[in-house]
Amino acid sequence: MRSPNPAILSRLCASLAESSVSPLRTRQRPSSCLLCAYQIPLQPLSRRHQSTSQSTTREDTNPRPQTHYTFFPTTLPSGPPPHGHFTIDLSSLKKEFLQLQSRAHPDLHPAENKNKAQALSARINEAYKTLQSPLLRAQYLLSLRGIDVAEDETAKIEDPELLMEVLEVQEQIEEAESEKDLDGMKRHNDGRIEESVGRLEEAFRNDDVGLAKSEAVRLRYWINIKESLDGWERGKPISLEH
Repeated sequence: MRSPNPAILSRLCASLAESSVSPLRTRQRPSSCLLCAYQIPLQPLSRRHQSTSQSTTREDTNPRPQTHYTFFPTTLPSGPPPHGHFTIDLSSLKKEFLQLQSRAHPDLHPAENKNKAQALSARINEAYKTLQSPLLRAQYLLSLRGIDVAEDETAKIEDPELLMEVLEVQEQIEEAESEKDLDGMKRHNDGRIEESVGRLEEAFRNDDVGLAKSEAVRLRYWINIKESLDGWERGKPISLEH
């Protein structure tokens, strides 16, 4: 394996340290009145909030923790791993998302409840955006366990062979003369992503947090490469920033 170009090595280290994969704001908000809103979407928000709050007080002294998964009971009835799967049927998720958003639209609610409806719509958007991306989903699930991979600059692959592979691929992208030269690299990298997602499925199923963390970091590399491939322009320097 050839030695990587020093300039590329420098850019890679800098870009990984400042990766713009959107940090996840995953701390749970005390907004159960909004979270319960989607469960009975055609009922006015004020009545829904009142009935749900009374029911929780009388019957549920230990409510189930609310997560992004709570918004999608049809697609994700088992909730997050290890009870549910890491992999998700994205077509089903999108269908349920559109249904939820159509019912949470602020224009369908009285003026006094529009702010609540807007907040609910934003929460649904955040949940969908996170869950539809394997990388953001993995980072979110780890955050539920107190591990912040998205913002941890020290969370990097320590495997030197993997780092060299990433550097070599980046060099090949920069040296490409046409998009056709990238076809093989795209197929190979799609395979890397698929393999990484499979490892994450296994890790979360077994509640193996250590493996899930290392694989989430690995997946971040492959996603960075995918975006570099998709955004390729002849003669344009490659950056792994998003």
